[in-house]
Amino acid sequence: MWELIKAGGWLMLPIILSSVVAAAIVLERLWTLRSARVAPPSLVGQVWRWVKEGQLDTNRLKSLRADSPLGEVLAAGLANAHHGREVMKECIQEAATKVIHELERYLSTLGTIAAISPLLGLLGTVLGMIEVFNAVMLQGTGNTAVLAGGISMALITTAAGLTVAIPALFFHRFLSRRVDELVVAMEQEATKLVEVLQGHRDVGLNGNGGGNGSAAAGQAAEKRTPRRAPAAAKGN
Repeated sequence: MWELIKAGGWLMLPIILSSVVAAAIVLERLWTLRSARVAPPSLVGQVWRWVKEGQLDTNRLKSLRADSPLGEVLAAGLANAHHGREVMKECIQEAATKVIHELERYLSTLGTIAAISPLLGLLGTVLGMIEVFNAVMLQGTGNTAVLAGGISMALITTAAGLTVAIPALFFHRFLSRRVDELVVAMEQEATKLVEVLQGHRDVGLNGNGGGNGSAAAGQAAEKRTPRRAPAAAKGN
């Protein structure tokens, strides 16, 4: 491995540094952008229980704000719920802007690494070929060792740049998609809580939605039964 790095020349140093930074960003973002950490699935239901039971105080809001990014967004809306629906939504949007910025942290750096790594490899290729042609001009084509050194530099730096760029580009796209999915999930949860608190929507946050649906289905079945009875009597 050291021989390959040495043969690649000084351009291997920024390529290796780029690979280390890219690996660190990928690991950190994979750990940070976990769904259970960013948008816990039971958080909105828990907040709704606090509101119904009158347990939502300043300490609860501080704990909610520090618990998760979704909690920070919800806390911003709950703190201004008494000002009305529009003000509550504006506060949620302001908090969401900050949260999204935090979720996208380091992704631009990862995208930059994915873009410049092949260029560093290409630069190594150009410098290697310049070295080859200089050797041909000064010593002719008889000194194969010098020619091989320049060609090795050209090929090794190109391969190293692509080796760094391909995974970096893949994880940049993957993590960007993960952020988009988390933002949509947080938006849905925040909108649900706003509509319920302001009385514009009846959402089963406490798990009662299924029972209501079954009751409605039973009532609809009872209404349909008398309509089918005459048809059966007529057939008899």
